[in-house]
Amino acid sequence: MRSAAELLATSRLPAAEARALLALRLQVPRERLIAHPEIQVEAEDAAAFEGAAARRLAGEPLAYLLGEKEFYGRRFVVTPDVLVPRPETELLVELALERIRPLARPRVLDLGTGSGCIAATLALGHPAAQVIATDASRAALEIARRNARQLDARVAFREGDWYDAIADSGSFDLIVSNPPYVAPADPHLAALKFEPAQALTDGCDGLACLRTVVSGAFDRLAPGGWLLVEHGYDQAQAVQALFRQHRLRPESRADHAGHLRVTLARRDAGPPEAAPV
Repeated sequence: MRSAAELLATSRLPAAEARALLALRLQVPRERLIAHPEIQVEAEDAAAFEGAAARRLAGEPLAYLLGEKEFYGRRFVVTPDVLVPRPETELLVELALERIRPLARPRVLDLGTGSGCIAATLALGHPAAQVIATDASRAALEIARRNARQLDARVAFREGDWYDAIADSGSFDLIVSNPPYVAPADPHLAALKFEPAQALTDGCDGLACLRTVVSGAFDRLAPGGWLLVEHGYDQAQAVQALFRQHRLRPESRADHAGHLRVTLARRDAGPPEAAPV
């Protein structure tokens, strides 16, 4: 048997990560490992912890090893079938909530829901909202449904490719999406090899899925309805051009790092805006 302190010290992981993995294996609160570093760990548990630490050192996301990730103050189940929720996406949620809170019963559409973190957070932030979430991945939808059940969030789920999943569903007061937007040649993809590639990249230029979301939004938005999309740190100008091409007047908002991360627009009843030459 070895002490918890010894295992943590030799793991080569940051202390908080090592403590989280060992606490999960031992099924004890993380605080207990701080208060009682002398806890003795059975050989089987020590070996399992060291295996998890090795996977983390190889780059596997901590969230997959723990099976959960915090987002907007709540814990969401995550597996390799879905992207790990990012702090940057909380900006998308904040801006969406600002726009639906004044409405009595807003209809909300989340395209490409993944883990369901956006849809569930919006449903919990406005309990009277009618939220529909879609995804082309059946495995991802299973995770999203599980999260909605555990959080008691009222979300209806539809399987299908973007707007194909919501045929004859009427108009929406808010359409929100965090689609795949990483170009296949982007060097950042190498560090994301453990996450589902189809949720990261469109296999084209990083804008293909955004084109689909933006091009179909106007006809599915109620008058005064909003479209909000998350995109790459360097894509704001290109995404704004997409909005203008499809009768939407965009603005972009910066995340906490100062990168323009979300572009949004409100549908009005005016004439189509001419696309820039």
